[in-house]
Amino acid sequence: MRFLPVGPRSLLVELEDLEQTLALFDALLADPIAGIAEIIPAARTLMIRTAPGIGADAALAAAIRDRHRPLAARDQGDSAADVVEIPMTYDGQDLEDVASLMGLTVAEVIAAHQAATWQVAFCGFAPGFAYMTCDDPRFDLPRRQSPRTRIPAGSVALASRFCGIYPQDTPGGWQLIGTTKLPMWDLSRDPPAVLQPGRRARFVEGQAKTHPVTSPPAEQGAAGLTLLSTAFPIVFQDDGRPGQGGQGVSASGALDRAALHRANRAVGNPASAPALEITMGPVRLRADAAVTLALTGAADRVDLIAGGQTLSVATGSAFAMDAGDELLIHSPRRGMRSYLALRGGFRVAPVLGSAATDTLAFIGPDPLTAGARLSPAGARSVAGAAAEPVPDLPGPDDLVSLPVTLGPRADWFTPQMIDRFLTQEWRVSPQSSRVGIRLEGDQPLTREDSLELPSEGTETGAIQVPHSGQPVLFLADHPLTGGYPVIATLLPQALDLAGQIPPGARIRFTAEHDFTPIDPN
Repeated sequence: MRFLPVGPRSLLVELEDLEQTLALFDALLADPIAGIAEIIPAARTLMIRTAPGIGADAALAAAIRDRHRPLAARDQGDSAADVVEIPMTYDGQDLEDVASLMGLTVAEVIAAHQAATWQVAFCGFAPGFAYMTCDDPRFDLPRRQSPRTRIPAGSVALASRFCGIYPQDTPGGWQLIGTTKLPMWDLSRDPPAVLQPGRRARFVEGQAKTHPVTSPPAEQGAAGLTLLSTAFPIVFQDDGRPGQGGQGVSASGALDRAALHRANRAVGNPASAPALEITMGPVRLRADAAVTLALTGAADRVDLIAGGQTLSVATGSAFAMDAGDELLIHSPRRGMRSYLALRGGFRVAPVLGSAATDTLAFIGPDPLTAGARLSPAGARSVAGAAAEPVPDLPGPDDLVSLPVTLGPRADWFTPQMIDRFLTQEWRVSPQSSRVGIRLEGDQPLTREDSLELPSEGTETGAIQVPHSGQPVLFLADHPLTGGYPVIATLLPQALDLAGQIPPGARIRFTAEHDFTPIDPN
């Protein structure tokens, strides 16, 4: 067992294999450790997140080590009440290939698949996607040599000891053996995911009973704002939805939380109330009723067009608009994202306790485009706060220094590659998004081996190094698990700044903490 550093409130527990990982996960669920907020299980690791004020340190590592029990002590409880039955049709395109790889007939593959009890080891890749494993070693199968660009939702597939069911249409490289009509992810259920870590399932041949879900008609709220035009889709954001890792859902939330909080405080809202996250610009809105707004973040040139006059609006403070007035937010000269808060809040339905739009998982309100109408919630508010100091934001030609903790996979790279990572300037690619910042360096990072990393939990701020050697810095909408080594992780206090770095800017990483496995002794 190794304890690898991730950040001040997260660490990675590495074990020998999947069985050991599941045993420790079960032990931590049966005998919880005070201060652990969330556990993200994966193929050979558990990523541990702690509650605010609790450090991911040697004392925590010692407590986790003390929960570890011999593998034989693990409770394999398998009562009928614990098992989910998944009806499916064995009509997969790769069924014959799977039979050949296993040295069986198609009928024998089907019989073996149905005879096995499949346990959810971990979730990730997409909300509701569960990595299920069983005791039959014959199901340790390779991925397809050529991944498919589209695998339909409901496809049942096999790869690398795992069975999974795709909850939505997505690319993928697993071996397809059949389909099910049982939806793996349905927001009308509680919880939305059928399968979560520790749950067990069996497959039976047949058709799942489907119950179409009819969404209630959208409520028409009072007049508020109309989005007349925008260069990029606008999304609602708040502080996100932490704690949903068991369903394969990342926290999401505003990329610059401090700016979101300043906007809300300026109009007297709770700091974490949903607001509009605006990427670049220009954006034009019209007030359909009298409203009070505040704009923070990157926006530095804002015009209020009222009665034929154009007035400049100061950012950071509350300002009023009458019905018919228009607001023009110009593209900022520095930074990337601005936050527009409405006094009393926006009328927006939360999903899993948050109004944040997760652009990777497609959870939360739809992104807003021209023609969208925004209604006020009319929630109780207090007196707005005065304008607060605003940090300097980077421009497209600037060099930005970001502090990191080396790890959890810094030891996959030579000291020369670590030095290259820390001394080289990395340009921010235009292909960056809320999922992550794609970086471009003159000299890519290389490894002497071609080892594959089993999927493991990734923290917001993780800097992953794919085969190209050009790193990706994960932001709020990143995937819950990843299969490339994370060379370093951004310190949490630098996340807001990272969310404001525009394309063309350069980043240099500084190691605030060297890579040293955590010693629980």
